Amino acid sequence: MNYYNEIKNLIEKKEINTKLRNLQENNDTLRTYFEIGKLLVKVQGGEKRAKYGDNLIKNWSLKLSKKYG
Repeated sequence: MNYYNEIKNLIEKKEINTKLRNLQENNDTLRTYFEIGKLLVKVQGGEKRAKYGDNLIKNWSLKLSKKYG
């Protein structure tokens, strides 16, 4: 039995699992921000009117930052 290779394989397996978890977390974050962006555009009346919602974004940003950091 080659203990070195077993240890190396365990470490590699752990590293792969860590990278997969990080990738999933990044995907979740990206998906969340994309959906938030879509909702912000929608609540402001669409892309053409989105610039008029500056106060809405600022107010919601302050409230959400206070709640979630």
